[in-house]
Amino acid sequence: MTPRVEAQDLVRIFGGRRAVDGVRCVVQAGECLALFGPNGAGKTTTLRLLAGLLTPTSGEARIAGLRLPAPTARQHLGLISHRTMLYEALTGRENVAFSARLYGLSDPDAAAERALRALRIADRADVPVRQLSRGMQQRVAIARAIVHGPDVLLADEPYTGLDEQGATALTALLRERRDAGAALVLVTHHLHEGLALATHAAIMRGGRFVRYEPAAGLDPAAYASTYRALVA
Repeated sequence: MTPRVEAQDLVRIFGGRRAVDGVRCVVQAGECLALFGPNGAGKTTTLRLLAGLLTPTSGEARIAGLRLPAPTARQHLGLISHRTMLYEALTGRENVAFSARLYGLSDPDAAAERALRALRIADRADVPVRQLSRGMQQRVAIARAIVHGPDVLLADEPYTGLDEQGATALTALLRERRDAGAALVLVTHHLHEGLALATHAAIMRGGRFVRYEPAAGLDPAAYASTYRALVA
């Protein structure tokens, strides 16, 4: 099977510093790679390379077999960030429907409604984004990322700002997408929530994967101890 996500010897250099230094990974349909590491480890840069938002200094990234930055790869991708990047003068519904139109969906309004309901934000969807709380804005941003039903989801600290209800809705959504065959790459500082969704787990430090393995059978407490030892 063609991997949904593939990185081969990815390197990204900023001003002489190797922010990403030879990263390799493969994520198949129905798998989730949880990526852990301290601030500055290179996690967000790796995700931006996989999303085609950055060009690697060397190496390559592929989405559904398409070498980035192939424009057609974007149809497969949904990117969830801790920065919402919403149009604040528009309502949540307008933000999500606009994205649906950009992806060429036949019924963008219906697709937006489904996505907003999945994040339990439909009752606030007609309020301008600037009037919503930070957590509500994050829910709208997540709805926008999944409105076109992507088969690859890249999530960078997606739980930022979410309350318990929002976090529960997001976890259910990510698990549903994974079980339906989507590939997930999840960057998070929270070991327990990451391992609960992961089929594979990686610890990153200094731009490299210092541990990369199947997540089945990993004990969260023991893994937390290993993590602390590796990133200290």
